This record gives sequence, C-alpha cells and structure tokens, in this order.
Amino acid sequence: MDIHQILEKLPHRYPFLLVDRVLEIEPNVRIRALKNVTINEPFFGGHFPRRPVMPGVLMLEAMAQTSALLTFSSQGEDASDGRLYYFVGIDGARFKRPVEPGDQLVMESEVLRAKSGIFKYKARATVDGVLAVEAELMCTVRERD
Repeated sequence: MDIHQILEKLPHRYPFLLVDRVLEIEPNVRIRALKNVTINEPFFGGHFPRRPVMPGVLMLEAMAQTSALLTFSSQGEDASDGRLYYFVGIDGARFKRPVEPGDQLVMESEVLRAKSGIFKYKARATVDGVLAVEAELMCTVRERD
C-alpha cells in the first residue's frame, strides 16, 4: 500500500500522518508498515535541539495508525466513510532504543482480539531489526459527528 492508498484509508494529514508505506498486510491478522524518520519532522526542533529523538508518544501513535490501517483495510473502509479510530488504552509500553533522523521505523501490529467494537493489538517497531518500542494497544472505531 503506497502513500496514496494510505491517504484514502486514514483521515490523518501532515504533520500527523506517521505511516509512509505498508509493506505487508494479512487482513484481520497482521500488518507491517514503515515510517521514514527525517530531520524535517516538526517535533525535532524542540525534542531535543542538540540530540533529536522521536518522541515515544509519536512512536505509539505511528503504531496505532498502522493498526488502524489493518482494521480499515480488513473491513473495506476508508477515510471518507465518516469513521474515526480512537485510542482507548495502552498497556505494557516499553521503549528500548531512541529513534533518530535517518532511521526507518518498521512497525508491526497483530490483532489479539476484536470484540464489541474494541480492537486489541500487539504492536512493535524496530530500526534495523532492533526493537525500539513495543506495546499492547486498544482502540475503537466510532462514527464521526
């Protein structure tokens, strides 16, 4: 899935769209996607000026957007369907290495459970095969008002 297809599936836009490409997808099961981290990201100016590091909350958001792509693609939905994807919980988040400009963040997410409109995923992101962050994410899809 290229950036044009991602833009059809997700309502996020610059500077908050954090997925550049989907590498693999197995509907209702798992997804693998990437985020190219560049020095041009707006958050690097202040996080941190002498040692730019991608904020952990944005790595979690990138994994949530990846998970949303899995759910929306599996259900045949896109951004124009009027549904939004919200976090409802994050469990066991662990940050293992800093992510810096020039890194390629490879995100993987697999569905653990989908029940009553609540989705639980096991997500992780690596850089050069080394674990950067992992967490269990819980999200829900709601109609846009």
